[in-house]
Amino acid sequence: MKFGLAIMNDFPQGTIAAERVGELREQVSVARECGIDSIWLLHHYLGSMPTLQPIPTLAALAQQAEGMGIGTNMFILPLHHPVQVAETFATLDHLSGGRAIAGFGMGYRENEFAAFGIPLDERVSRYTESVEIIRGLWSGEPVTYAGKHYSLDDARISLPPVQQGGPPIWVGAGMHKAGARRAAQLGDAWIVPPHASVAKLAELVQVERAERARLGRPLNGEVVVRRELVLDPDRERARERGLRARLGVTQQYAKYNAPDATAQYRHLQSEAAAAEVADEAYLFTDPATCVARLRELEEAGVTTVILRAQWYDLPHEDMLATLKLFADEVLPALGRR
Repeated sequence: MKFGLAIMNDFPQGTIAAERVGELREQVSVARECGIDSIWLLHHYLGSMPTLQPIPTLAALAQQAEGMGIGTNMFILPLHHPVQVAETFATLDHLSGGRAIAGFGMGYRENEFAAFGIPLDERVSRYTESVEIIRGLWSGEPVTYAGKHYSLDDARISLPPVQQGGPPIWVGAGMHKAGARRAAQLGDAWIVPPHASVAKLAELVQVERAERARLGRPLNGEVVVRRELVLDPDRERARERGLRARLGVTQQYAKYNAPDATAQYRHLQSEAAAAEVADEAYLFTDPATCVARLRELEEAGVTTVILRAQWYDLPHEDMLATLKLFADEVLPALGRR
């Protein structure tokens, strides 16, 4: 099992993001020293929290992340033209020495789609067309394409990526059969939201694998789950700190529409629901319990866990303390040094 770290790039209101860049660089450096395999940044527009956009920020952190994968979790693909996305991620691949990972999400916030003049009900078809075009452009060959939303006539990318065929495309899709099948059809990996229980994951991994087999696609596609992480030798203290900080950002996210009331967005419904989801799926605990729960994920078919150890006003020092415990007590227990 491999591990990524989602670096916090959305901050409480009133934060001057420029003053936090030094902390981000330190977190990435510590993560690399601790044996974390990749770093990740989220993507939103017009939110209630000051948010550093992921692509330029990843480029700025690439030096500290030497040897690590750098990716978006998730880049809202339907809001952008696929030619722009193909060129931008190819640039990131060059700046990082061939370590970019294109995590593409569908998006869900109505205000973002309205601002870009894109109907929310077009997001699935735009996403699918975009992935097809991006893969074609990353091949370095001329692309002719005629779709519902995009068309190209003998177009060739100006900057082929360093990685042959382009960065891996990791499909962000929800905790449902349609999402699992979409990831199997379009992606090199499936990124599952952090709110999925182990039982639900195990069920949907089988759906994703069955769809890959049906399509004749390789069965070694990665299954990636995000998990929220706060570690402390005292399990209850870890839970308390994690719930408080995570609730702060959940309350900000809850200001925007959730597309449905299913388990994927249950944590946005109330504080009680947020706590239930945390106890069911997050890793707000002691190192030994964290090890046991990560082993459960591995048994369910998960190959990579992207951890987020800081939200809202959780102090930088607390995040580094969690990373140290993870490196000193969790990774060795999992056979990682």
